[in-house]
Amino acid sequence: MGPLSPSFFHILLSLGAGERHGYGIKREVAARTGGKLKMGPGVLYGAIGKMLEAGLIEESGDRPDAHLDDERRRYYRITRYGEQVAQAEAARMRELVALAAATFGGRSHA
Repeated sequence: MGPLSPSFFHILLSLGAGERHGYGIKREVAARTGGKLKMGPGVLYGAIGKMLEAGLIEESGDRPDAHLDDERRRYYRITRYGEQVAQAEAARMRELVALAAATFGGRSHA
């Protein structure tokens, strides 16, 4: 799989911390990015659909206590393949940052 979109990568990071429903993913991503990435419903659920098809995430059958949950919510979790893809993407990003630092590090632009 090639480079991930920021939405895919952030969804995988969110689910790496535990199962979540769509709105929970949206809140987690916004919190992790300090509000810099706010996914609307179309982007969020479009990405979730594509990620389900690609096998990066799966729907969870586990449900919280019925008193604490809305039965319409779907919960998602990262798959082992999704973890591998997220780790590969993080490694790719580290390489890009190292390349940028080697190229531009120490330069001052006035």
